[in-house]
Amino acid sequence: MPDIIQLLPDSVANQIAAGEVIQRPASVVKELVENAIDAGATQIKVNIKDAGRTLIQIIDNGCGMSDTDARMSFERHATSKIKSANDIFAIRTMGFRGEALASIAAIAEVELRTKEHDQDLGTFIHISGSNIISQEPVSCDSGTNFQIKNLFFNVPARRKFLKSNPAELKHIINEIQRIALANADISISLHHNGSAIYELTGANKRVRIVSIFGKNINQNLIPIDTETSLVKITGFIGQPKHARKTFGEQFFFVNHRYMKHPFFHRAIMQAYEKILPPDAIPSYFIYFELNPADIDVNIHPTKTEIKFENESAIWQILQASVREALGKFNIVPSIDFDQAGSVDIPMPLRDYADIRTPEIKVNPDYNPFNQASSTRNYPGTEKSYTPAPTQRGNLSSWQSLYKGLEPDFSEKKEEPEADPVQFKMEEQQTLKSSVQFKNKYILTPVKSGLMVIDQKRAHERILYERLIQVMETNEVACQQQLFPETFELNASDAALLTSILTDLRSLGFDIRDFGKNSFIINGTPGVLDTSTPVEIIESLLEEFKNSPVNLQEKAREKVAISLAQASAIPYGHALKPVEISELIDNLFACQTPNFSPKGKKLLSIMPLEDFEKLLK
Repeated sequence: MPDIIQLLPDSVANQIAAGEVIQRPASVVKELVENAIDAGATQIKVNIKDAGRTLIQIIDNGCGMSDTDARMSFERHATSKIKSANDIFAIRTMGFRGEALASIAAIAEVELRTKEHDQDLGTFIHISGSNIISQEPVSCDSGTNFQIKNLFFNVPARRKFLKSNPAELKHIINEIQRIALANADISISLHHNGSAIYELTGANKRVRIVSIFGKNINQNLIPIDTETSLVKITGFIGQPKHARKTFGEQFFFVNHRYMKHPFFHRAIMQAYEKILPPDAIPSYFIYFELNPADIDVNIHPTKTEIKFENESAIWQILQASVREALGKFNIVPSIDFDQAGSVDIPMPLRDYADIRTPEIKVNPDYNPFNQASSTRNYPGTEKSYTPAPTQRGNLSSWQSLYKGLEPDFSEKKEEPEADPVQFKMEEQQTLKSSVQFKNKYILTPVKSGLMVIDQKRAHERILYERLIQVMETNEVACQQQLFPETFELNASDAALLTSILTDLRSLGFDIRDFGKNSFIINGTPGVLDTSTPVEIIESLLEEFKNSPVNLQEKAREKVAISLAQASAIPYGHALKPVEISELIDNLFACQTPNFSPKGKKLLSIMPLEDFEKLLK
């Protein structure tokens, strides 16, 4: 039998390795920007075209490379970070495995221009699919300039599984956010198709957070600062009232490296226990600093999952630090006493005489059932009130008002057969006797028992079918705002909103891009009765973040579902009897009144027999 085991060619091995390291364009951006940071760069520019499909360009002012180092950097497991296995446990840099450039060169066309600061000429290298096309001296700026073109050009199966441009751009923005937050002192810019998304200058952590997520987050941040012999924890946590229902502003960093850690996330959630709205997630930006020997980053190709030697102890320190910060925030006075004239408390003069307590005059002998006492003395007055003669007559003959209305206790006559029209009227009357329970459910009696309706899901179904009808008929009714509202989003949310603006306009929204991640709302759909359009848009984006469906697939229906969920009556909102009746009528006028737009059950009937069993 012939031998069947053979060594893979380097090009094939590199493509297989690229599957672990390079999953999408955002992976390329992450690896190259981290290399620039390790090279000591203070300015990093990222230029993207077509969400990274066509071009990814990373320019930095780091130390640069010699011609030999530039050539060696594309070999597998070539690195300047470690020389022995023990060095892994003292690593303070980002990448160290030496797989990134080899993997990128295996699935793209790469052009590298690099020069050391003390050299006159740099090096140019052109590689395509792991094949070196050319290497020659070149005149260029100090630092490194990478151009990654036609990503996955030789692996069409991988390219086919890339998401839409807005989705891939969102991943790139998320990677830049993580790196920028971990390295606030480095200037980082991001441009997509010539438009600036980020222009971040070197600053402190708080300024960097505000630069990325908008100025509105500044008043939401609570500082946290704890230092022990085991770990130093700094950063910021968010106020409970600004917590959201989806992830997006939750970040852990250890030694300037972003990480995911569900165990530490639970520590923060327990610290916020009983002070958060239901299903809400607070914002947090937590920075850990500890000895590299106490952590292991070599457990995942992207190095975002990290093991801690003293994980339980750090968990306790983190939770105590968050609770301490929340406690300090709760006792901070809301009045600014440094502001002149903010509080005006009148003080009594020293020579003010006879300060007396106000007195209330009452008539202790007044008896409302004594007709002899027809005079009513009102407290604090000397005037009297005497009933008019007609009123005195009514008081003595009020029983005559009920003559002819006495119940007839004689034997009842046989009732005629129920009229269908009369039954329908009785059914409508039954529906009008519905009540709201816990400001979440609507209880209404029906012929077979008791119907329980989830008010939020019911309203979602009503709004969804109205929005679908608007899309099908193209009869968009836009209600113009008397005062257009302007709002600002972070770069990731702004990119997401831009990608669905066309679908929002088809539903009746009039939203315009105002530049620099700002938007203006001129009108809202007529089917939505809302006075808070900005909150509706923010809730809509939150719903989109949790949706697993690609934006290109059934985009309008997805917008309608998310918009219905964002605009529906929230739990905890008290409804008037008229509103309850209208909600029930509109629900049973829907084509599918039993389920919400996402297929969740929205009503249930408890049979009368079950009530009888409960009382036996």
